[in-house]
Amino acid sequence: MKKLHQTATERRRMTRNRIYRCLYDTPEGCAKQELADRLGLSLPTVHQNLSELLRAELVRADGVRESTGGRPAARLRVAENARFALGVSVSGNHFRLLAANLRLEEIAYRKCDHPRTDDTACLGRWLAEATEQFLTDFGLNREKLLGVGIALPGVLDAERTRLVSAPTLRLRDPDLRPLADALPYPCVFRNDATSGGYAEWFARQDQASIAYLSLEGGVGGAVLLDGAPYAGVNGRSGEFGHICVEPGGLPCPCGRQGCLEAYCSSARLSTDLGITVEQFFAGLAAGNLAYRTLWGDYLEHLATGIAAIRMALDCDVVLGGYLAQHLAPYLPELRRLVARRDPFDDEAAYVRLGQYPRHAVPLGVALHFIRQFLDQL
Repeated sequence: MKKLHQTATERRRMTRNRIYRCLYDTPEGCAKQELADRLGLSLPTVHQNLSELLRAELVRADGVRESTGGRPAARLRVAENARFALGVSVSGNHFRLLAANLRLEEIAYRKCDHPRTDDTACLGRWLAEATEQFLTDFGLNREKLLGVGIALPGVLDAERTRLVSAPTLRLRDPDLRPLADALPYPCVFRNDATSGGYAEWFARQDQASIAYLSLEGGVGGAVLLDGAPYAGVNGRSGEFGHICVEPGGLPCPCGRQGCLEAYCSSARLSTDLGITVEQFFAGLAAGNLAYRTLWGDYLEHLATGIAAIRMALDCDVVLGGYLAQHLAPYLPELRRLVARRDPFDDEAAYVRLGQYPRHAVPLGVALHFIRQFLDQL
């Protein structure tokens, strides 16, 4: 009897989830009869489940649908702010905290400093304090918080509780559990580039698989296969920054020479020149000859890396990271250079710019809890 009861309970949950997901996938909203028709459910079943969702404040009524005759039907939509998740991107000197609602829309953001430390427990205390202050300052209801995703610039072990490698953080103890223990909320740890790719895949779910190339202080990436990050045998899939694009070329922080990161990190356009990225692109637009020469070399090597990714994975290559916000005027030229290296495609329209050039990483790591909520409701 207990097993039958559990089966019936799960069946009701699945029906409720189908109705909720149908509304979630229809941002303009649906009427009850539309839901019944689309899902092949009876109107009483739809009505009962919607009543539960309305009482839980997970669905809201929002006007009426246009009527073709008779009484106009109420339009129902997902209450996107019923829950939220936090995404935290950790760098050597900063936390970037972002709150995202159920549609992965940013509702609050802050960048704050943390002390450069090699102690994860100390880092955890600083993060806990920053998190609580963030929630308070933005008036975010802790009871609606699904969890905190933490993105780190390094390779994690299979259990995602230890950092195998994170040179920019210089942590003494790579055990991440003290960091999680400092927060009174569910926590997960993810690689930063993988998180950025996850957000970009979510924004374009019409594409089953993408390769994400992150262009920031470091060059990284991620491979998303049918919406699932592909980690590889050793958890190092998507380390596109270490594709060799110039044998014997510029030194890379990894200790090798000629890596894509050595040619296409933001440091080459800013730190190495003693200017900001914004100043570089302003000078480039103004016709600075030295900047134009450097930028031409940058695009040539970037195209070589993208072409290698395309040959290996045969999917769209999405460019993200904060450099991507400056690439739109140069995208036609970049595609031309990639196409010159691609024996199968004359246009390289598969090279695309990310939709979240500034905050893809914290959005992507927050998405873990949002998708979990959507799947388990």
